Amino acid sequence: MKFNLKIVCMFLCFCIAMAGRCYSNPPSEAPSKQEDSINDSTDSNGPTLILNYTKETFKKNPILAFAYFIPLISPSLVDREINVNNEQQEGIVSYERTFTSNSFYAVCEFELSGKGFHKNTFDHEGMIARNIDDVEKGEPLINILDYIKFEGDGVGFIKVKGTISGSTQTVTEVDVCFNARDQKSPVTIGLYSVMPEGGQYKYKNRYNELIARVNTLTFRKSGKNPRMGISIASIHKTTENENFWSNIKGLIANFLIKPLEVDKLGNDTMLNYGYAILKQKPAFTFPKAKNIKDNRIVAIDHTQK
Repeated sequence: MKFNLKIVCMFLCFCIAMAGRCYSNPPSEAPSKQEDSINDSTDSNGPTLILNYTKETFKKNPILAFAYFIPLISPSLVDREINVNNEQQEGIVSYERTFTSNSFYAVCEFELSGKGFHKNTFDHEGMIARNIDDVEKGEPLINILDYIKFEGDGVGFIKVKGTISGSTQTVTEVDVCFNARDQKSPVTIGLYSVMPEGGQYKYKNRYNELIARVNTLTFRKSGKNPRMGISIASIHKTTENENFWSNIKGLIANFLIKPLEVDKLGNDTMLNYGYAILKQKPAFTFPKAKNIKDNRIVAIDHTQK
């Protein structure tokens, strides 16, 4: 009896001591997923997306994880900017796939929900330098990509197409659409043109700044110099509001826009992402993006056009 009482007393003393330690040294609050994702410079890989395939098993990914493919496909350095207390998240809500003897097709619908914005701004000097060789001396550079921005809610789908040869399945195309169910896309891009001054192309000499609302980004299997297809819903000047005529201009622009140069690692990653969706993998981890220049959490969008 005395032995048992001694054990009980020792146990109580231990509990009191541990409680005192917990009270005097409380654990720090865990960072939010968004904050954790933007401070990923020490990670050997990029973020991991959770890939559920039904509404019943719906799981959400922070926008910084979902949009990580942007710095991966960028041919230049990228600044990532997100508003403080960002609530934007993405998750797959439905899935279907079809096989034939020599091809396959898979599509999953996703939802973007939550308030906030996330913007990837492309290095101006780098983008200008990459486009100079495409114009004659003295001619202006036209429609240089400035940024890609995700803002607010939306519904989209990822469509995966490919071929089958024997037991080999090869993804040949991945379309990322942001305007499913006839909803307005939450994705916009900024464009600008530059007139040379003294033979030099400088961002400060930009003109004809435009905002285009993106419907679809298309990635295709290719060789050393892949390009991303893009279709837009509307286009307008930064000094104007989006309206009916913006939609008409966007329709016309789709016949004129050339596919944009993208980094091979990013293009291959999107094809691998499509394969993971085809196989209904539970998760997909992005490789490390080498072109992230800076990460910023801001109160407001200081670069709002």
